[in-house]
Amino acid sequence: MRILVRKGRRTDARQFISLVRALADFEHLDPPSKEGKTRLIDDIFRKKKVNLLVASDGRRLVGYALYFYTYSSFLAKPSLYLEDLFILEKYRKLGVGFSLFRRCVEIALEEGCGRMEWAVLTWNAKALRFYEKLGARRMADWYVYRLDEKALGRVPRTLQRGAVRPQKSLR
Repeated sequence: MRILVRKGRRTDARQFISLVRALADFEHLDPPSKEGKTRLIDDIFRKKKVNLLVASDGRRLVGYALYFYTYSSFLAKPSLYLEDLFILEKYRKLGVGFSLFRRCVEIALEEGCGRMEWAVLTWNAKALRFYEKLGARRMADWYVYRLDEKALGRVPRTLQRGAVRPQKSLR
């Protein structure tokens, strides 16, 4: 078996979506809807909002890394944010995950990033051990917050009791 790590191509879309479904199953989450799958492929290959690396065994995709850039005002440098790193179970413990992760590290260095960040589910002990073995450290002083799509629409336009009102357009 010879695993190749490379940039994802539009022709990988079908197999990539299959891997995303497998990740959703692994994480006990709902996979993307039909419209979500279309947006995801469009955001990767047309809009270039996110970047895709794939690991292949011949013509079969066996894993992927999905990443994008954020920015650190304190470092005054970009950060590579690893959204997903997923390997099919049959290909785990063979170095495939490390190869994808290592390529992300190389890209972060090439792009002048000041750091690389990602989130790990608290119950995924194998992933926690993998990252910590590579020298990553858990951020004990930070909590991750999220507003889902519904919650975004519920954020009030103004605060009560003399709060500062945001300008209508910040662009």
